[in-house]
Amino acid sequence: MLFKELKTNIPALVAVVILVLLVLTALVGPRLVSSDPRFMDLEHLKEPPSAAHWLGTDSTGRDILSRIVSGARISLSVGVIASALSLSIGIFFGLIAGYFGGKVDALLSQVFDIFLAFPSLILAIGISAVMPPGLTSAMLAITLVGWSGFARLVRGITLSLREQTYVEASRAIGASSPRILFHHILPNALPLILVAGSLRVGGFILLEAALSFLGLGVQPPTPSWGSMISLNRAYINSAPWMVIFPGLAISITVISFNMLGDFLRDKLDPRMQV
Repeated sequence: MLFKELKTNIPALVAVVILVLLVLTALVGPRLVSSDPRFMDLEHLKEPPSAAHWLGTDSTGRDILSRIVSGARISLSVGVIASALSLSIGIFFGLIAGYFGGKVDALLSQVFDIFLAFPSLILAIGISAVMPPGLTSAMLAITLVGWSGFARLVRGITLSLREQTYVEASRAIGASSPRILFHHILPNALPLILVAGSLRVGGFILLEAALSFLGLGVQPPTPSWGSMISLNRAYINSAPWMVIFPGLAISITVISFNMLGDFLRDKLDPRMQV
């Protein structure tokens, strides 16, 4: 049913096609691109797009297309893995806070509020600054930034679901709290959780690009869309293609995830079925 509705929603269908192509690019793209994304060709510095280099070369002669293709794997990996880790942590603590309530809820809610009190980028920069820069540190920082938002969402859903009749009936027949949480509440909360997760993937990719731009994420010579913009921003007037194409890659990816998330929200969120 969802697939049939997707075929009639042109923006969401386009977003899915783009994301599928991005995944395929991340998986097999580096094998299909002939140029080494790390190779510095000092005889072809800052060349505009041509038949030899479809998207041009950067300030050190590296092929921009091959670097964007290689960077797709990093950006998608960070977005998906960080979203999955944040969701896992957020689901666990959100279920506990919403189901048990009382002092447990009050304590955990204060922890959620502490993380949510800081802007995402500022908190991610602060966490990344105390760790060695790199992909693992960036992914950990993004996870620590994102989990509290998921936890707050799951807590709210759990608070409403724990009063439902089927939960009360399970409690009355002696079902344990873990069984109620993971067999009754979580499955019914999962559609909204998946919608929130799909909407946040794009934001996490953007956050990784920002950290790499600031030098706190993926380190050279490993290709990253954010670091490509950072390394070549000084040439934006004389050689704009070095910044425009990585920026387009980030924009198209983030917009595609947001469009897919909006489609899933419209179809899976009961509050939108009005």
